[in-house]
Amino acid sequence: MNGSFKKNITIPNILTILRIVIIVPLTRFLLKQDYIMAGVMILISAVTDILDGFLARKLGQITDLGKILDPIADKLTLIAVVVCANVLYPEIMPFIIVLFTKELLMLSGGAFLLRFKIKPPAAKWYGKLSTVLFYTSITTLILLKAIWGYTNRTLSLVLLSVTTASMLFSLIMYTSVFVRLIRASKNDANSELHEDKDHDSDDAENQSE
Repeated sequence: MNGSFKKNITIPNILTILRIVIIVPLTRFLLKQDYIMAGVMILISAVTDILDGFLARKLGQITDLGKILDPIADKLTLIAVVVCANVLYPEIMPFIIVLFTKELLMLSGGAFLLRFKIKPPAAKWYGKLSTVLFYTSITTLILLKAIWGYTNRTLSLVLLSVTTASMLFSLIMYTSVFVRLIRASKNDANSELHEDKDHDSDDAENQSE
């Protein structure tokens, strides 16, 4: 157990945990409408999000804990920012509905895989892309509000539409991955079943001889 604990104490995992911790001050700054500090928190969160995946691959420190923590950190940050943004900008409610629907379907898909004892896949490039676009969109809107005191509705619509489209694309791609994993698992199970039957047949033949 001690060895397993040490194995999971890696730089990427520490960065991921930092990203979760940052959610508290980020939420506070957003609700206080301290847009400069909120923007700084989102920037730090985005940088650590990019770095943890890069370093995990570069340093060979990909762990099962990291695979679990990374999407949790993404989803918690995303939910916190979106809820706060909805309080400040009620007009983005349609975006929030699409976002939460996508996340709910992703969680359901992951739970379905675990039910069949299939390990959920690590984050893919399209998932990371939708996360980066989300950070970019929200950060841009917050900085505009901080600098000029208002947010351009046309720009907001464009940014949120692009982000929503990327999330829907990510959902479609992950769905195809989930389907392939389930099919592969069923094929493996069928192969093992046939092998067991062949083995039993061989044993029966040997006993009859």
